[in-house]
Amino acid sequence: MNALSESLHLLQYLIDPAVRLGATDAIVRAIQRDLANAIQSGQIRLGAKFCQTKPGSYARRLLLRNKAMGYTVVVMAWAPGQTTPIHDHAGIWCVEGVVQGKISVIRYKLERQKGKLFRFLDREPISAGVGSTGSLIPPDEYHVLANKTNSIALTLHVYGGEMDHCNVYSPRPNGWYEYTRHQLTYDI
Repeated sequence: MNALSESLHLLQYLIDPAVRLGATDAIVRAIQRDLANAIQSGQIRLGAKFCQTKPGSYARRLLLRNKAMGYTVVVMAWAPGQTTPIHDHAGIWCVEGVVQGKISVIRYKLERQKGKLFRFLDREPISAGVGSTGSLIPPDEYHVLANKTNSIALTLHVYGGEMDHCNVYSPRPNGWYEYTRHQLTYDI
């Protein structure tokens, strides 16, 4: 069995029992803890395909889909300087872990909504290194991820469903943001 196959089996071994817990808080805590341990111990090894960046945006590649258990695992490869806008997770819980490099994370709290306009409070930025994990549980699901380093970063994302879209929030006058629906795809 190769390193990627071993990583896939390990991820299923860690995620399946967590999902069976049923309660979102318990699922997320278990995955976050076990994913951090697996990354820190070097047990998550990805093939070269998952490490390739792309110009203009992070690369997003499907690693594992378990329809029966209702989750997906996605790897994102970040070239130096790549960032997301403020976005949500379409109401889906998520656990994220840094596999390689460093990622800057800024989480946002929704302060107010007026139609398609949103006002956010930003929280203290986090610099997440290898083995760091975090989670988003709706309605606390707004954030920005960025690779502010000069080297490639890899992150692994476990979603409580198929995240095929999200809302992206663009700045408007007076501290407001307007959302647009953004379709998500996988890179090859």
